[in-house]
Amino acid sequence: MMRHKIIYTMLFVAISFKSYSQEKVTLSGTITIKTSAETIIGASIFIPEAKISAVTNAYGFYTITLPKGEYTIFISHVGFENIEEHIVLRANTRKDFSMPEKSKTLDEVVVKYNSSATSIRKPEMSVNRLSIATVKKMPAVMGEVDVLKAILQLPGISNAQEGATGFNVRGGSVDGNLVLLDEAVVYNTSHLFGFLSVFNADVIKDLKLYKSGIPANFGGRTSSVLDIYQKEGNNKEYHITGGIGAVSSRLLAEGPIVKDNGSFVVAGRASYGHLFLKLADNPNAVSFYDLNAKLNYMINDNNRLFLSGYFGKDNMDFSNFFNNDYSNSFFNLRWNHIFSDKLFSNASIIYSKYNYGLKIKYVGIDWVSDIRNYNFKYNLSHHLSDKLVLNYGVNSLYYQFNPGTINPLDAASPVNAEQIEKKYAWENALYISAEQKLTDKISLNYGLRYSHFQRLGEQRVNNYANDQAVLFNPELQIYEEGTPTSITHYNKNKKIIDFGNLEPRLAVSYAINHDQSIKASYNRMSQYIHLISNTASVSPLDIWAPSDQYLKPEILDQVALGYFRNFSNGKYSLETEAFYKKTKNKADYIDGAELIAHRAIEQVLLNGEARAYGLEVMLKKNTQKLTGWLSYTLSRAEQRTPGRNAAEPGINNGEWYRANYDKTHNLSLTAAYQLNKKWSFGGIFTYQTGKAATYPIGKYQYQGITIANYGERNVNSLPAYHHLDLSATYTPKPDSKKKWKGEWVFSVYNVYNRSNAASMMFEQNRETGLSEAKRISIFGIIPGVTYNFRF
Repeated sequence: MMRHKIIYTMLFVAISFKSYSQEKVTLSGTITIKTSAETIIGASIFIPEAKISAVTNAYGFYTITLPKGEYTIFISHVGFENIEEHIVLRANTRKDFSMPEKSKTLDEVVVKYNSSATSIRKPEMSVNRLSIATVKKMPAVMGEVDVLKAILQLPGISNAQEGATGFNVRGGSVDGNLVLLDEAVVYNTSHLFGFLSVFNADVIKDLKLYKSGIPANFGGRTSSVLDIYQKEGNNKEYHITGGIGAVSSRLLAEGPIVKDNGSFVVAGRASYGHLFLKLADNPNAVSFYDLNAKLNYMINDNNRLFLSGYFGKDNMDFSNFFNNDYSNSFFNLRWNHIFSDKLFSNASIIYSKYNYGLKIKYVGIDWVSDIRNYNFKYNLSHHLSDKLVLNYGVNSLYYQFNPGTINPLDAASPVNAEQIEKKYAWENALYISAEQKLTDKISLNYGLRYSHFQRLGEQRVNNYANDQAVLFNPELQIYEEGTPTSITHYNKNKKIIDFGNLEPRLAVSYAINHDQSIKASYNRMSQYIHLISNTASVSPLDIWAPSDQYLKPEILDQVALGYFRNFSNGKYSLETEAFYKKTKNKADYIDGAELIAHRAIEQVLLNGEARAYGLEVMLKKNTQKLTGWLSYTLSRAEQRTPGRNAAEPGINNGEWYRANYDKTHNLSLTAAYQLNKKWSFGGIFTYQTGKAATYPIGKYQYQGITIANYGERNVNSLPAYHHLDLSATYTPKPDSKKKWKGEWVFSVYNVYNRSNAASMMFEQNRETGLSEAKRISIFGIIPGVTYNFRF
C-alpha cells in the first residue's frame, strides 16, 4: 500500500506542476520528410539566442518553451538538408517543418548515431542509434542487409556462437533483451539459424539500443531494450522498392491512402534457397518468409491513428532427422493525441505471438509450444519547461503460455497425444520519469517504475516436500527430478502467486566543455518471464515460462560510468564505458536436463545468481570518404549456483563459473569507403574469444559402451571466433533523372573461409581407437549478389 501511495503522489505532483515564468511561450510542431511526409525521429532543433535545444520524439513531435521574442531556429538530422528560419514568438505557436533529403556527395556522413550536442550533454548513456543508411553500407551475408548483424558490431554486444539466434548484451542472456517493433514484443529475432534477422531494413525507420540507463517506460527484461520503428509510408506519391538476391528477394510498396492525410506501406521477403537444394536432390531444406504492413491516418492536427503488423516464419527440414519451424506475429493499433503544445500522449493496443514447433522423426513426436500476450500501453509526455520534461504512464500485459501440445508424428509413433497444461499471467506497471537540466553542465534523467506480476489459474500446481522440486542424491552426487507430493488446483483467474518490485532509474551527465562529458547511470530491472532454451543446439529449443514459487523473477542492478569526447569538430568521437551488473534468481539447468515436452520444468532448474562487468571502448570516424568505427569490449560474465544447504555442492561446488555467453575479448572493425558516385565499399572484421564449453576429462566402460566423463561446467572454451566480410555497391547511373533507380551489391561473408566452431564433438576413432575432438562448423565462405531497385 505504501508503494502505491508513493507512486500516486509522484504522479499528482508531476501533473500539477506549473511553469514559473508567465512571460514564456511554447513553440511546438511536427517535423517530416518533405517528399513523403514521413515523420522524423530524433531531429535536432536548436535556438542559439536562447541556447535551447530539443529533439523530436518517436512520432516526430517537438516542443520548446522560451521567452517571447525573435529567434533563429536551426533544424538538422543525418541525411537531410539543414533548415534555418527566422521566427517571431508572441504567443504559443504551432509550426511544422518539412526537411528535404540530402543529395549524395563524396563527403556524405555515413556513420552517425547522435549529433555531437546530444551525445555530449544529454543524460543518456549506453545508448546506440544506427541510421538505416549506415546499416545498408555494411557488408551482409548473401547480399542481404541485416539490422542485427550491424548491432553486433557495437561494443558490449555479441552472439553466443555462429548460427545462434538472438544476441547478448553485456553478459546478459538472450531472453533478457526486450525487442520491440512498433512497440510490440518480438520473441525471436532470427531467420536461418540466426544468419539473418526478422527485420527487413527496407521498412525500418529508426532503431535505438539501450544497454543501461534504461528509461522507466521500459521494463520486463534485465539486459537491454532494442526499440525499432517501421516506416509510415509516403502520403504524397506511390513508390516500389525491392531487391533480388541469390537466396531471397524482397519487395516494398508504399503510397497515399488519402493524399497528405493517410498512407500505407507493405513489405515482404521470401527465401528460395530450398528450391535449389531440391533441384540438386538434397532432401534438406531451410526457408523463411516475412510480411510487414503499416497504415496511418491523420484525423486532424492533434489526432493520428496507426495500424501496424508483422508475420514471419522459418522452416528447417532435415528429412532424416527432424523438422523445426517457428513464427512471430503481432498487430498494433496506436492513437497519438496532442492535448496541448506541452502535453503529448500515445495509446497502444497490441497482440503478439511466438509459435515454436519441432518434429523429431526417430522419436515420432510432433510438438508445438507458443507464447502470446495482449498488451495495453498509455504514455504521456509532459514538457513543463525548457529544463524539465516528464514522462509517465501505465502498461498492462496478459500472457498465455503453451508449454507443449504433443501429437504422434504418424500412425507408427509410440507417442500419445497430450496437452501440457497452459499457464497464465498478468504483468502491470506504473511509471514516471523526468529529464531535467539543472545547469548548463549538469543534466539528469531519473524515474521510478513499479511492476507487479501475478500467476493466474486455471492450472494444477505441483507441491513438493520442503518445496524442493529438485532433489540431491548424496550417494551418486547428482541432482535428480523431484516427485510431487500433492497437487493444488487453481480455478480460472485465481491468483497462484504474485510479485511486486520497485525499479528506480538514474542517469546523470556532466559536460566538461562543448566536446567532453562524463556520464553515470544506475538502473534496477525485473524480469518475470524466462526462456527455457538449449542454445548449444543448431535448432535451439524455445519454451517461455512465467515466474512462480520455484522459478523466481530475475532482479538486476546495473551501474555504468563513461567518458565521451568529440575531436576536430565532430569528425572523430571517443566513447568509453565501464559497467557492473548483478542479477538475483538466475536459474540454470541440472546436469542431464531433458527439456522437450517437460511437464514440470521446475524439476530441472536450480536458482542462483549472475554477474557481469567490463570495459567498452569505441572510436568513430564520422565524416569524409572513409567512415567507420573500432569497438572493443573486455568483459566477464559469470554465474553461481550454490547448494541449498551444506550437504549439496550446487553447480561447480557453488563457485563462480563462466556463463554460456561469456566472451572475454570482443573486437570489431567496421569501415565504409565512398570511392565515387558509382562505387562504395564496406568491410567488417570481427574477433571474439571462444564461448564457454564443457569438455570430457576422461572416459569409462559400462556394459561394453564407452561413456565420456565430463569435468566442471564451462571451464573450457571453444576456439576463437573471427571472420572478415567485404562488400561493394555499384550504382550504374547515380545522376539519372529517371524514376527507376538501381544498384548492385556484391558481398563475401567470411572471406578467408574460417571454420568457426559452433560446438565440439568428442568421439572414438574407429580405426585407431583413440579419442578425438571434431570441430562442428556451420558456415564457411559465402559469396552473394543482390540487385536493389526503387521507382
